[in-house]
Amino acid sequence: MYKRQGDLVRLRAHHPEAVAEAAQARSRRPLVGPSGRLMIIAADHPARGALAVGDDAYAMADRFDLLRRLRLALSRPGVDGVLAGADVLEDLLLLGALEDKVVLGSMNRGGLAGASFELDDRFTGHRPADLFRQRFDGGKLLLRIDRGDPGSLETLHTAARTVDEMAALSLPVFVEPFLCHRTGDGRLRTDLTPAAVTTSIAVASGLGGTSAYTWLKVPVTDDPDDMARVTQASTLPAVLLGGEVGGDLDRAYEKWRAALRLPTVRGLVVGRSLLYPADGDVAGAVDTAVGLL
Repeated sequence: MYKRQGDLVRLRAHHPEAVAEAAQARSRRPLVGPSGRLMIIAADHPARGALAVGDDAYAMADRFDLLRRLRLALSRPGVDGVLAGADVLEDLLLLGALEDKVVLGSMNRGGLAGASFELDDRFTGHRPADLFRQRFDGGKLLLRIDRGDPGSLETLHTAARTVDEMAALSLPVFVEPFLCHRTGDGRLRTDLTPAAVTTSIAVASGLGGTSAYTWLKVPVTDDPDDMARVTQASTLPAVLLGGEVGGDLDRAYEKWRAALRLPTVRGLVVGRSLLYPADGDVAGAVDTAVGLL
């Protein structure tokens, strides 16, 4: 398998079939291992045009640097897998970084960050059939609902049908729901109050004709003490998302630690805060997060 990132362009140009070959040859593992917990590294931001980390608007724009950070994170003990768009996952496949890892493909990427059509979030990434064909282990979809934006209805409808398609293929689907709204200047803001998170979980849990293969990907509420009540809105297994933590990673660790004690919470899906920690120590940030499980 190709180990040097500089080989990727040449390989993609001359042997595009190598992607399918690597996908078919990849060693797989169960979604949930003996610990019953999941630690997933998220890197699905670039396909939505969300490249910023903190004050650096283009931190994730250097693909080779991102891949270096991802390979390091995936090599750490206790890391189960990765969530990303097709291009990033295929880079990692060609680099041999996905052996015996959980691989989750990101499905709806059309709601580009900052766009007027952000809530009409088309499924422009992985389709269920793509995930099945490439022997990936599941998919993720983002469901942002603004009661004042008709685009949310189309996204809601498509999300429900995608839940059905994934279940028909016996593939887990991680649904990330939010209630949100536009501010006076047109910016999209998520609502992390307990009432909003509870409502979004209830709506996401009811999508499709079956919830047998549905997982939830949920935020920690503004007040982490409210999480116990929030997670009682569903019996579906849930993972916590990282989100924007700013420079206070220690506070994020404490919020995650408390929420991970709840019965429906089965793990973490965290990206930028671990891949781009303020002190630059990716391995240390990942190891600390793994320790919370």
